[in-house]
Amino acid sequence: MYCPFCNADDTKVIDSRLVADGGQVRRRRECVDCSERFTTYEQAELVMPRVIKTDGSREAFDEDKLRAGLQRALEKRPVPIEKIEVSVGQIKHFLQVTGEREVSSRIIGEEVMRQLRELDEVAYIRFASVYRSFQDLSEFQDELNRLTALKPSLADNP
Repeated sequence: MYCPFCNADDTKVIDSRLVADGGQVRRRRECVDCSERFTTYEQAELVMPRVIKTDGSREAFDEDKLRAGLQRALEKRPVPIEKIEVSVGQIKHFLQVTGEREVSSRIIGEEVMRQLRELDEVAYIRFASVYRSFQDLSEFQDELNRLTALKPSLADNP
């Protein structure tokens, strides 16, 4: 690591600590040449897969777009922002562990629906109605019946 003060390339680590819930390492460094001290932060760079849209086009994964979709479904629902952030993190983790370079938007949509089903049933139905393009009340009823059928099994696995 280059010293930001004298540009020397020989620095030594004086102290290392985990920060940000273990997601980063904070290092205190000292320049061997000028003895100035400075702090660096280090974190793993995990590459998110590209998204294959339904029309076949590809685009970079957009965390803000994911968060906005969740927030739109959860609008005016009693779900704290912290739980939304946890869901965003779980969806990102799900995508990273697939190990794929590209992933279908369908897979992301299904994972979003799974997260919403756990967060709030009303938000889940809202999202499902748009995501699955419900055309009439019978499609809403079918999804409600599916949700009701899943409910006992969800209670068994908290």
